[in-house]
Amino acid sequence: MLGLKTGLLTVLTLGIYRFWAKTRVRRYIWSSVELDGDRFEYTGTGLEKLLGFLLAVVILAIYVGLIQIGLFYFGLTLWTEPETRVEVLARSVAFLLTGAAVLPFVQFAIYRARRYRLARTRWRGIRFGMDKAAWGYAVRALGYMALTGVTLGLLLPLQTFRLTRYMTDRSWFGDTRFRQEGHWTALYGAMRQIFYAMAFGAAAALATYLLEWPLLPPLALPATGIWLVFGLFVYRVRSFAYLASHTVLDGHAGLTASPSVKTIFTRYALGSLAIGLVSSVVFGVLGGAIAIIAGGAGQMAGEDGALVGLVVAALPAMLIYLVGFVFIGAATLALISQPVLAHYVTTLTVSDADALGAVHQRTGDRGADAEGFADALDLGGAF
Repeated sequence: MLGLKTGLLTVLTLGIYRFWAKTRVRRYIWSSVELDGDRFEYTGTGLEKLLGFLLAVVILAIYVGLIQIGLFYFGLTLWTEPETRVEVLARSVAFLLTGAAVLPFVQFAIYRARRYRLARTRWRGIRFGMDKAAWGYAVRALGYMALTGVTLGLLLPLQTFRLTRYMTDRSWFGDTRFRQEGHWTALYGAMRQIFYAMAFGAAAALATYLLEWPLLPPLALPATGIWLVFGLFVYRVRSFAYLASHTVLDGHAGLTASPSVKTIFTRYALGSLAIGLVSSVVFGVLGGAIAIIAGGAGQMAGEDGALVGLVVAALPAMLIYLVGFVFIGAATLALISQPVLAHYVTTLTVSDADALGAVHQRTGDRGADAEGFADALDLGGAF
């Protein structure tokens, strides 16, 4: 109900309420998580997020504008319709360069979004926090992404481990710092399904070349792609389990995570299937009803029937779209996001939780940007 209510308010306010909607959902989720008899607390506000978003939009608009001016100087632009092959190529290059220029801000937003969430999270009145190091993370993220690309994904565990460690080692609970332990090579076990998919694709390509089977590529390519996506899903779950299980709060407590790939995949699959089926039936029936009403109105209007039918159908169709948007968002929260998060939380245990009583309050983090850049780039997180 919370997702449905906040979704409707977001639509009625033309999207403005989404900052308060996300805040309300987070407060509900945070307060549902309990550790050693005490619940977590989320102290962020919708106004913080709105102001951060507006500031981020202004900065990004100026930045992208300067990039476009630079591209225009070299004869590259996104705003003219290409007429020749050279202009099409120039526009493609402009798109790529603009995306590459924004990519550092994407990584910057990922770090700042996490920093904001930690700064607004409390347990037993003690704040979490995170150091100011977003640009350092962005530079490292770009470097590791390039390294992973050059090695065709073989160094993905190195990227995952080093970037996670960078954030974990700069995170705090009160006056005590978190520390990431373990080694990046241990994550290769989580890549098993990815390696299987790559081996299958390579074997299919070799068989096509040697045996000249024309029907094999149309079958093997989709299968390889689906297997790779599933492999990345498995890697994400298992790498989280390893990294969380090797996270410690210096001198106080450690974590153990044991999420089930089968459980998480099942909840994603069944939730998506249920949402898809219900949406298809409901929108199909409503769409048919609108078509009948529009057709009847058109016949009654005579010569101008087509125009009248279009006008009559426009408003109900828009309402269906908006209601569908709200319904899908609320259903996704209830059937996928919340159950998956609940599984992660219930399979995460804290060792020596009694020692957390020795942690003291730390000076509050200043300058948290309320995820402005993250929201401007639609990277504000799942909740």
